[in-house]
Parts: sequence; C-alpha cells; structure tokens
Amino acid sequence: MGASLKDVAARAGVSVKTVSNVVNGYTYVAPHTREKVEQALAELDYRPNLSARNLRRGRTGVIALALPELDAPYFAELSRFVIDAAAERGWTVLIDQTDGLADREREVLQGIREQLIDGLIFSPITVGREELAARTDSTPMVLLGERIMDGPTHHVAIDNQRAAREMTEHLISLGHTRIGAIGAQENPSANTAHLRLAGYRQALEAAGLPYDERLAPPTASYHRADGAAVMRRLLELDRPPQAVFCFNDLLALGALRTALTSGLRVPDDLALAGFDDIEDGRYSTPTLTTVSPDKARIARTAVELLDARISGSGRGGRPAGDDGRREVEADYRLIVRESTVRP
Repeated sequence: MGASLKDVAARAGVSVKTVSNVVNGYTYVAPHTREKVEQALAELDYRPNLSARNLRRGRTGVIALALPELDAPYFAELSRFVIDAAAERGWTVLIDQTDGLADREREVLQGIREQLIDGLIFSPITVGREELAARTDSTPMVLLGERIMDGPTHHVAIDNQRAAREMTEHLISLGHTRIGAIGAQENPSANTAHLRLAGYRQALEAAGLPYDERLAPPTASYHRADGAAVMRRLLELDRPPQAVFCFNDLLALGALRTALTSGLRVPDDLALAGFDDIEDGRYSTPTLTTVSPDKARIARTAVELLDARISGSGRGGRPAGDDGRREVEADYRLIVRESTVRP
C-alpha cells in the first residue's frame, strides 16, 4: 500500500494540511518547509490519489477527444500529443471517432457521455455554427480545425490559406509554371480544402500564372488511393503539370506512387509536395516536402484552454470575464525535402 499524506507529514515533521498544500501547489508554504515536505514525498515515493481528488472536486479526471478518423496519421499523431498534455494534468483521454458524419458530430455536440467527462476537444467536419449555437450540453469544449471559425467557444487552428500559398510559392520559385493541386472538394462544408485551394490560387495569381480548373480536379477524400487516382488524371492531360501540391501527405504519397510507376522521376520530371508532415513522408523515397503544423503546440494549447474552462467558476466551466471565444493560431513550418529539391 502506498504512502499517505499522514505518513509524509510524520516523516517531514509537519501537519497533514501543510503536506496537502505542497502537493496541490499552493504558494503560501515557507521555502524551508516546502523543501522538507518534498524530500519526504520523494523518500516515501508518494503518489497522489487522483480519483479521490477528482471526486472531491466533482470531476472524473477524464476528457474526450472527438476526431473524424483515427487511422489518418495526422489525427493519430495529434491524439498522442493530446494524451501527453492531458497526462501532465493527471487526465485520461477518451477518444471517439465521428467518421465526419453529421449525425455522429451532432451527438458529440449534444453530450458525449456527459456523466463521464469533464471536457471535450472536438475537430468537426460537417456541423457548423448553427449546430454549435443550438448546443444544450454545458460540458466545456475546445474546437480544432477550420470548420467553425469565430464560434462561441475556444478554437485552435493554423492559417491553412497562408500555408498553402507559401507551399505553392515554393514550387513557383523552382521555376514551375504549370502546377497542379490534389485535394479540391466541392462539398461546401470542406473548409480545409477550400482554404488550401484559395492559398494555391492566390500564389498563382500573385505570380501572374493562370488558374486552370483541369489542374485542380475535385478529390473524393484525402486517402492514398484518392491521390493516386487524381494523379493519373493529371498525367493524362495534354499538358500535364510540372509540379503538384497535394492538400495532405496521404494524397501526396498516393500521387508519388502513380508518378513513379508511370516512369517519372521525382523531382526531376515532377515536383511533389504535401501537407501535415506525417512520419510516412519522412521515410518515403524520395522524402516528402510538406507543410508541418506544430501538432504538439496545437494539442498543448487545446488542453490548456480546456483546463481553463474546466477550472473556471462561471457557467459551463467558463472563468469570470471569459467570453469563451478565443481564436488561437498555431505555428507551422515549410519543410523542403527530396520530392521538390534534389539534395
């Protein structure tokens, strides 16, 4: 059986209340006393009973993370960072997959196992501001992604339009004038696709290059097979592209396979770039040029914002003076690898 607060207090020669103050991070403990308590905690290998602490606070110590698809490497990597950040607070993360289906996402908004979770981090694909406004569940929530911008709750995202523009500018800087795009979508709710297409078009316009719809055909979804299929269509054009910007790395890996099996050399005959910086792209042949969102920072920021909401005293876990509408922009980097520039 592990050491108790009473055991630590006896070892340090202080009261149980003093030990509790040190364990809970209260500042009004004399430095010398704090040092004695911390030494006793270490010697006895004290582990706090998080379940009991959460029950006293009326919490479960569990948060939920709702994502479109867990087998997409970007979301899998993001999940790991969320779990790491939550673990620092003693939280357990319950992960739910919505498949990007409207009904599943509405269920998340209206209460994902409300009795089990203290807060929710949610990356929606289909539901919008109207569904968010109609939400009756008071569980604190932080949004990820681009589907709901300027909504009534905290939101963390990167500037997808600017990032896509910078990637397209990179391809233009290499001398390419006929640049394709894989990832455009006709669905009006596909905000990420629309923003990345807008950035691509902005870069072309700024460089005085025409936008050709045939070079940016609609893409059904964002998997390897879709990238391979659209790449085949681009290569069948009378004037195929010299470079292709794919709106995620899975599309780029599929496109790379088609290019190589068609006898093209990458990047000599065709430059290829992706988005997301998943691990697969760092070990492909050639390695993949990509936009690298700071996934660790996105996750950490989302958990920090959720912690503030959960710890707040206002309605729905909202601290006094917090209107619940912080838009936080995370960083990203352009990583140039072998698929666009030979080493």
